[in-house]
Formats: sequence, C-alpha cells, structure tokens
Amino acid sequence: MGDSTFLDRMLLQLRSTCKYYSGYPKDLGPSRVLHFTSEREFVQLLHQGYPVVVAFTIRSNYTQHLDRMLEEAAAEFYPNIKFMRVECPKYPGFCITRQKSEYPFIEIFHSPQQAGSEGKVQDPNITRYSVKVVPYNYDMSPYGFREFFKRQGVRTSDPK
Repeated sequence: MGDSTFLDRMLLQLRSTCKYYSGYPKDLGPSRVLHFTSEREFVQLLHQGYPVVVAFTIRSNYTQHLDRMLEEAAAEFYPNIKFMRVECPKYPGFCITRQKSEYPFIEIFHSPQQAGSEGKVQDPNITRYSVKVVPYNYDMSPYGFREFFKRQGVRTSDPK
C-alpha cells in the first residue's frame, strides 16, 4: 500500500510540473475560449489591442480535438492573446465573408488600424479599420501556436 501512495504522489508531481504531459487531462480552470456572439463584440475585442485567434468550426469529431487544443492554448497564452470560436452554422454571414470552403480553419486577427477613406463615404459616423489577418496552418497545439507567434513576431507575454 505504501508504494501506491508513493506512485500517486510521483504521478501528481509529474502532472503538475511537466508542461507538455499529454497523457492525462489537464486542469485548465475556467474556459478562456470566447464564443462568438456578434461582429460588434468581435470588433470591440480587436480594439483591446490583443491578437485574436479565431477558430471557424462546424460540429464534427475533429472539432472536439480542436476544442481541447484551443482550451490548452488559451490557458497558456492568457491574457496576451485571445482565443475565439465561431460556430459557422449559427453565424453563416461572418464565416462566408472569410471565403473558405473547408472547415475547421483558424485565422489570427491583429493590429487594428484606422483605414483611410477610400472611395465614396456613405456615412460620416462610420469609421473603417484595417486588420492584419493571417491564416494559421501550423500544428494544432500550444507548441504550434507558440512557434507560429514567434515567426509572426506576435508578443505572447508581457515585457519585463
């Protein structure tokens, strides 16, 4: 019996200290993945100044795996990078504007800047913004996101 408690303690220590141990469900705390509700809320999130990783999904077996990876990555990069999930059957207009035919896919939105008024201005109360959008085609894991952010020059932690 004494060995089983030692083994239990050893496994608990391993799970708590090993950042990439994937053989056991991790306790990530409350979900850090935001759910898309409206374009207005999405724009407000962009104006906070943080990069936003957006997963455009439909319900499938692969989506369950993607949800777990998003949860892990969101917990790791919180609060410097926001993660959002859009269920495309619920919000088809927002997904169709991305002009993709294969789901799920991920895009990263960052650096919103006020755009110049090009062409005819319809309403002086409307302010146009341009946002950098980068398609994500790396490994679907926190490690893949970290490498992607490093190559794109996206800051993942607060400067010290």
